[in-house]
Amino acid sequence: MSRRINVTALTWAVSVVAVDAAVKAWARASLTDAPRHVVGPLWLRLSYNSGLSFSVSTHGASWAALITAAVAVGILVLALRARVGAPTVGFGLLLGGGVANVIDRLMASPHVVTDFISVGSFPVFNLADAAVTLGFVVLMVSAVRGERLLT
Repeated sequence: MSRRINVTALTWAVSVVAVDAAVKAWARASLTDAPRHVVGPLWLRLSYNSGLSFSVSTHGASWAALITAAVAVGILVLALRARVGAPTVGFGLLLGGGVANVIDRLMASPHVVTDFISVGSFPVFNLADAAVTLGFVVLMVSAVRGERLLT
């Protein structure tokens, strides 16, 4: 049995990384003076996260980058074997969001992730975080529906 490599998942991941980098650059340049109200409970509010998701483990940004990079390598292995369809999208979003945050953290000094989306009392997050969450939801829905995620 031959195994195909799913490059479409990589396309999704690269797209997430590119869009996330552009939006974070905009946020760092445009939101330094004051937050901006968008609509209802949605605000654009610049903040920085030295920890993992939701500021977990704010000690040691280097550890956060290392852990996230290791998880991203594992997801890459799975993404290359993702079945066509929803699993491809799910793994691509998951991989892209993780890699985007690692890149952001490693490029910043000190090593932090740029967050800027604020909804009510929910922790401030970014597009990469949203991609990770959406990717996870897509994979969970696929799994609950009984779909095979990998080839």
